[in-house]
Amino acid sequence: MQIPILTVDAFTNRPFSGNPAAVCLLENDLGEDLHQKIATEMNLSETAFIRKLKPGDDFTKSSCFGLRWFTPVSEIPLCGHATLASAAVLFHVQKNTNSVLTFVTLSGELKARKEKDHIVLDLPLCTAYPQDLKEVEELIKAAVGDMSVQDVRYSPDIKSLLVRLSDTYERSVLEELKVSAQHFLSVEKTGKVKGLILTVKGNSSGKGYDFYSRYFAPWYGVLEDPVCGSAHAVLANYWSEQLGKKEMLAFQCSRRGGELKISVRSDGRVDIAGQSAVVLKGNLTF
Repeated sequence: MQIPILTVDAFTNRPFSGNPAAVCLLENDLGEDLHQKIATEMNLSETAFIRKLKPGDDFTKSSCFGLRWFTPVSEIPLCGHATLASAAVLFHVQKNTNSVLTFVTLSGELKARKEKDHIVLDLPLCTAYPQDLKEVEELIKAAVGDMSVQDVRYSPDIKSLLVRLSDTYERSVLEELKVSAQHFLSVEKTGKVKGLILTVKGNSSGKGYDFYSRYFAPWYGVLEDPVCGSAHAVLANYWSEQLGKKEMLAFQCSRRGGELKISVRSDGRVDIAGQSAVVLKGNLTF
C-alpha cells in the first residue's frame, strides 16, 4: 500500500520553523491501528489524516473532508496546527478550488479559509476557569520553580492548565526558562491535566505581540509543542478578557517559534490565522 504524505511547517512562512505536522491523504479507509503506527513512525507532535467522506469525493474539487489527529502515542480531540497544515496541503498542493474547506472532526465541524497569504482556522473558543492553586501547586513548581505566578486557570475543553506569569517578566524570561516536562507526569495528581500553557503579557504598542506562550503536553508524548493552535483557543479567550481586545497578535516562543493572528468572534468561535511552508512530499509504503 502507498499513502501520500507531506510534512508542513505551520504558523510560519519559513521552512524549519513553526510547528511541523505530517499530513496523510487517504483515498481509502485505513485500519485503526495503522493511524497510530504511522503517527508513531513520523514522531512529530501531530500527524493528520484527511479522508474522503463519500464515493466520488475529490481532493481538488470537494469542500468537505474527514480529519483526525494523532500524536506519537494517542489520538487527540483537537489540533490547530495540523488542521492548518491539512488545509495548506489541500489549497496549495492539491490546488483545491474552494475558498472554504470544512473538516469533520472529534471537535465538530472546523472550517479553514484562504485569506491573502494566510489560512484562517475557525475554532471553538475555549474557556479557562479559575483553578485552586493548592490542587496543582506541585505541577506549577515543577514548571516554573519559584517564579511569580499571577493567575492560574483550567480549561476542561482541552484539559489544559493555563499559568500566567507575573507581568514583571518579559518575553526573554519565558523563552529562556528551562522546563523538564517529563517530570510533570509524576507530580500531576489530579488526573485532569493533559497540557500545560505558560503565558506572559506582551507589549502590543507598535508592532509588538499582545501575549507570549509556551505549551507542554508530555501526557500525549509531546514534551513541548512548538506552536499550538488549540492552546490559543484557550489563550485567545483569556487574553481577550484580560486586555479588552478582540483582535490580537500572539507569538509562541518555543525554540522554533511561530506567529498567530487572532480574532475573537461574538458567536463563541475564534479565527486563528497563520502561514505555512511545505517541506517534504513523498509516499508511505507498507
